Amino acid sequence: MPADKTVPMSFRFPPKFKALLEAAADRENRSLTNTLETVLYAYCQQHGIDVETAKTVAKPQGGKK
Repeated sequence: MPADKTVPMSFRFPPKFKALLEAAADRENRSLTNTLETVLYAYCQQHGIDVETAKTVAKPQGGKK
């Protein structure tokens, strides 16, 4: 089965967040991206959030035009 196509994303975090992410990734021998994916999926599973729920609950962000 082919993996889902990925999309590029860019975030800005405080240095402390990056240091924590790097420490967690090192501890689990994962990439930063894989660590974020793992943490997010675990959070969503624990809180009953699935893709369909997220689509109906998410509100559009007002961005710059």
